[in-house]
Amino acid sequence: MLTKRIIPCLDVTAGRVVKGVNFVELQDVGDPVAIAKQYNAEGADELVFLDITATVEKRATMIDVVERTAAEVFIPLTVGGGIQSVAEMKAMLQAGADKISLNSAAIKQPTLITDGAQKFGSQCIVVALDVKRCVTGWEVYSAGGRIATGLDAIVWAKEVEDLGAGELLVTSMDKDGTKDGYDIQLLNAITAAVSIPVIASGGCGTSQHIVDVFEETNVDAALAASIFHYGDVSIAQVKEELANNGLAVRV
Repeated sequence: MLTKRIIPCLDVTAGRVVKGVNFVELQDVGDPVAIAKQYNAEGADELVFLDITATVEKRATMIDVVERTAAEVFIPLTVGGGIQSVAEMKAMLQAGADKISLNSAAIKQPTLITDGAQKFGSQCIVVALDVKRCVTGWEVYSAGGRIATGLDAIVWAKEVEDLGAGELLVTSMDKDGTKDGYDIQLLNAITAAVSIPVIASGGCGTSQHIVDVFEETNVDAALAASIFHYGDVSIAQVKEELANNGLAVRV
């Protein structure tokens, strides 16, 4: 049985970790390197590090912060935000990232997914889907949730898998920061459509929500931010609860 992964997310802007609600009202949480070290020590399985304003501000991801984080963290590190080319992917991997997360750039230039997968392997390419409910189902948004793309989330998930993505990071914008649980319906729709691993994101408010998402969907990992940043629960406590519910985790 494959172990379920617990992945804290560090949303970074201007060199600081921030957290908001529904992708807005951002509040400062702290220093990314210090927070990453803490989560590494607590037993996180991986970390996701997203420069959430790089695309909007049309600048490169902060490579110095990635280097400093990678020097202190010894679990897989996924880095995304503003990465526009294979050369920028290479720079991030050389800085210490293990995986690259693509979102807006993949929507604008889908061949970037294939190019990255061919150069570095599919396991390095994570495509992030920021998704909001609409009349017909779910729509993909770009630019940090600011621009509606018209793309159907299920169709896009299948397409990026075909293009070579090795993993999907699916964030419910409706649930983001609300702490009222993951979007189970969305995640079931996505996991039914693809065969690559799916990371659930958006809405985690308690350790029970993580238990629920693993019991009620086929996602491979659960990403959370607020509950860990604000000390609502520790990663060790979450893993203990998962184990008590018969779910396989790395202790």
